Amino acid sequence: MNNQAYSLLWNTKQLSTLVPRSRFLRIYPLRFCRPEIVHSKWNPRNHLLNGFGEGLQPSVRYHFQGALKSVDGCTQTKGVSWAAAFKLDRALCPRRLFSDSGHFLASDGASDHDLMKTNSHHASGEDVLSKKMRPTPVNHKKLVEECNSLSDVLDAFSKAPTFPSSNYFLAMWTIAKRISEDKRRFEIQLMFNHPAFSQLCEQMMRETKIMHYDHLLFSLNAIMKLGVPQNTLIVQTVLRVIQERINECDERCLSIMSTVLETLEPCANVNVLRTGLRILVDQQVWKIEHIFTLQTVMKCIGKDTPVALKKKLEMKALKELDRFSVLNSQHMFEVLAAMDHRSVVLLNECSKVVIDNIHGCPHKLLISILQSCRDLRYQNEHLFKSIADYVATTFEIWKLKQVIFFLMLFENLGFRPPSLMNKLMEKVVEDPVSLNLRNVVSILHVYSSLNHTQKDQNRQFLEAMANALTVHLHHISSENLLSVVYSFCVLNYFPLALINQLIKKNIINELLTSGNTEKNIHKLHVLNTCLKLDKSAHYKAVHIPLPQLPPPLSHPSDKVAEALSHLLEGEGCFSRNVQLPHNYHIDFEIRMDNKRTQVFSFSDVDATSGTNIQRVAVLCVPKSAYCLNSNHPRGLLAMKIRHLNTLGFYVILINTWELRKLRMEDAVAFVKTKIYSDEALPTTDATV
Repeated sequence: MNNQAYSLLWNTKQLSTLVPRSRFLRIYPLRFCRPEIVHSKWNPRNHLLNGFGEGLQPSVRYHFQGALKSVDGCTQTKGVSWAAAFKLDRALCPRRLFSDSGHFLASDGASDHDLMKTNSHHASGEDVLSKKMRPTPVNHKKLVEECNSLSDVLDAFSKAPTFPSSNYFLAMWTIAKRISEDKRRFEIQLMFNHPAFSQLCEQMMRETKIMHYDHLLFSLNAIMKLGVPQNTLIVQTVLRVIQERINECDERCLSIMSTVLETLEPCANVNVLRTGLRILVDQQVWKIEHIFTLQTVMKCIGKDTPVALKKKLEMKALKELDRFSVLNSQHMFEVLAAMDHRSVVLLNECSKVVIDNIHGCPHKLLISILQSCRDLRYQNEHLFKSIADYVATTFEIWKLKQVIFFLMLFENLGFRPPSLMNKLMEKVVEDPVSLNLRNVVSILHVYSSLNHTQKDQNRQFLEAMANALTVHLHHISSENLLSVVYSFCVLNYFPLALINQLIKKNIINELLTSGNTEKNIHKLHVLNTCLKLDKSAHYKAVHIPLPQLPPPLSHPSDKVAEALSHLLEGEGCFSRNVQLPHNYHIDFEIRMDNKRTQVFSFSDVDATSGTNIQRVAVLCVPKSAYCLNSNHPRGLLAMKIRHLNTLGFYVILINTWELRKLRMEDAVAFVKTKIYSDEALPTTDATV
């Protein structure tokens, strides 16, 4: 018997032991070769993949006629029949393909003659023909060096397609990254029109079962970055196979998968994969060695992750805190914000590192830290002050829009950085021409909200802002015009040209009928009040007809009322929730002599008569009415104090969060000190 006949009989015997007796094979979700799906009447609009919760279905190996056909859903239910396939041993099914990408071991459409021809050349060892079936894999770095465009990579593929196809996608994405955006768009369009691109996608889908798992993830990332739509067959197929083989995921693959998931839009397959990732992370969190991988996973798992898993990741991060680099500490803010988990201990430790290494920190990173603090409702005055002082010290290297963006974030956080704001005031006074309309609107909003003024150049600053706006007066929108005039009014400044333009009948009607009408009405009422009460206003007789605002809700502090009752020996010497003109109200009113040494009963004295009576307004102020960790009142509170003074009141502010911590006898002493003290209202940055 010659060698060929012996080889044929030996391979036939091996195949007979591999082919199952039953018509259908058992499903092996995580093996390399599984039962094969043969499609009849393939409809691309059918669902492609099943849900993760229903169990992992057999892997998908198709004869695709169009790799970029759109898939509406993520499951395939029609036109599919099961056919027996070989359950090959790993030694007989290595992660390699023929150089001809259209054929597999036991591929669809292979004739008996082809199969026998393949097996007849399999000797006990690894002979010459089996070596030809396993060509040397193409290296994507070599492709990048040899090719200058995406089309060059596809040309190389069409000449001699080799395994794995993932390297072609990686090479194309690497080339696309290093060219300009306009050229990249043009190259990607040429890529889609290239005849070999569809063949590459088909080969990619056929190779998904035997490709290394990390190559599969890298391929998906490159495919998405190259602009292939997510609902196409190739993307959904790769997603499905990644689900099936998810148990092959190691720490490196966890990092890659987390990065890829951030680029994908929610859909059935993506949601299933994200769920699988959470399960893996929950099982492997204590085995993660690299901080970068830990942070990437934390950032990816999402805000709707169970709290128990968030806590576990937080404990892992705290355990590895000694190994954090400066960059790890800087990125931890963004990571926790993406996970929506406010870990004060972790944020405090990372803040110390950021403060110590603030110099040279990139603009985007500082912005990201402040945005994350806002999203997490994390207030750290030392961190904010360090960032503000750094920006003020290096003011010349920053663009104007960058400084304004910093100030807008500080305003959202309720933090007032005086040194930085003074620097910007000087810049505006020196060079008002550099301001555009958006700059002016943003600056005025920040300065009025934080109630920031500077005696030396406050007038010059406001005039410069008004002059910069006058240039844009005829093409400024009604809402922007109202916003800037409102900000000027809060700052007790009244530019004539802007007010004349605003109070025109057509603009008032537009504000009352379009946009955010409630907000517009409130701002117009503030304008009306300021024009009537502020001494520097020039429009005492002007009245803008507006709808009535509902009376403001008032919740006077019960503890303050009890303290006043103990202090003044009964409630006859004060009144609660006093409503005033111009929609103002005060929590408590007391009547005293001009020197504020004696309190009068309401039954004994008429507040409207007598020259020796001082009306005292007691306001219960929440912490949000002040700038962060200071007694500096914010814009609306400062304006209210100014108007109450005009109405004849002496204003006393009682911080409710301070009073809440005191026992009653201490609260009485605290209120007594406030009422009989001669100290002026705080307008500086005194620390609470």
